[in-house]
Amino acid sequence: MRLVLAGTGSAVGKTTIATGIMRALSDRGIQPFKVGPDYIDPSYHTMATGNVSRNLDSFFMTDAQIREAFTRAMKISGARMGIIEGVRGLYEGISATGDTGSTASVAKALKAPVVLIINSRSLVKSAAAMVLGFRSLDPEVKIRGVILNQVKNRRHYLKTKEAIEKLTGTEVVGGIPRSAELEVEQRHLGLVPAVEREQIASYIEKWGSAMEEYLDLEALEDIMASAGKIDGEREPLWRRENKRKVKIGVAFDEAFNFYYRENIEALEDNAASVVYFSPLHDEELPDVDAVYIGGGYPEVFAGELESNRSMRISVRKFHADGRPIFGECGGLMYLMNSIDGHKMCGVFPYSAEMTKNVQGLSYVISEAVSDNLITEEGDVFRGHEFHYSRVSVTGDAQFAFRVLRGRGIMDSMDGITSGSALASYVHIHAASCPTFAANFTRNAWELQDEV
Repeated sequence: MRLVLAGTGSAVGKTTIATGIMRALSDRGIQPFKVGPDYIDPSYHTMATGNVSRNLDSFFMTDAQIREAFTRAMKISGARMGIIEGVRGLYEGISATGDTGSTASVAKALKAPVVLIINSRSLVKSAAAMVLGFRSLDPEVKIRGVILNQVKNRRHYLKTKEAIEKLTGTEVVGGIPRSAELEVEQRHLGLVPAVEREQIASYIEKWGSAMEEYLDLEALEDIMASAGKIDGEREPLWRRENKRKVKIGVAFDEAFNFYYRENIEALEDNAASVVYFSPLHDEELPDVDAVYIGGGYPEVFAGELESNRSMRISVRKFHADGRPIFGECGGLMYLMNSIDGHKMCGVFPYSAEMTKNVQGLSYVISEAVSDNLITEEGDVFRGHEFHYSRVSVTGDAQFAFRVLRGRGIMDSMDGITSGSALASYVHIHAASCPTFAANFTRNAWELQDEV
């Protein structure tokens, strides 16, 4: 059983509605998913269901890998139903007419029915026209239902429902009224991550209650049940090559929590024991062979990170001892000398600063120009970048990646290196860089032997 919850565009209430549905059905067994490169929405899904939300992305993955990722996640969680929140509008991808990167591409790879979410403010018959347009654009995409959001009142809902059902033959499974109580705090990269706010749980409970009140959940289950079996080839997500045991320290707290779960599992599949630590709260690094510092909001917690001097010294000493460190985006910033004047680890002798405008927002294709912690020279891999910061690099900096699509740190280069440290603005998914875990764990034990 599976379902894609897609929007006619951005800001139609997808995350509120999808998370609310997940919460409302959570006792029946839900495995959540999110289309596209996103860490924040999945944190809400995870809190709503108790199962780790997974990302599905046709830029990062082949259709066969999408099927593998979906099936694998369902098996791990043991859930009955897979609910997939889309990204932007149903058909939005990286090109004007193609499928890559779109919600539609994921729905087609999984042969999953779609429920379309419409912001119905000031719409009645025009909502039916929207449904007809979305249904006719690609007959392979099976739109089986509609959810109306921003409904003014009961009368508005019934009129719009009548228009859609009579003129398009598509079932309307409910309508969500306009309500400030259903809104939640936002930040420059989107919603505030669930890990940061205890009150997020109360929002999710409200969303779940609203979906129970205003949607026909049994109708949604019927739509999910209509999906049938997933057929087609499946393809492994990453390489499993390293068998020598290593310990990888992974930074995880309010400042650093942007990780794809598959990245952690790929490390574990390559004989890694993952040890979590907090750059904010712990005094020093744990006893590990390598360190992975993912993305997040270090700029928001720059004062606290600066105050934890013992941790910063520990990271700097780990680097001086020749141990491998891999940093992504927020991790890159933390490894610099400073963020907006606040002292950081100083692994790299440069400063990071926040800007008012987005500095990188793109799917990325990179080529390794030299062997490094996660790739080998000539490897081409994919990822994404989304940041409002920049790093002021001077002198003879060494870079491991040439950016073929995207921006990078400077001059279409990324993956800055210093000894056994590698830091980059590009976020990778284990499926988009299948050598990541095998190479990182191999380098962890090889460099361990040299220390």
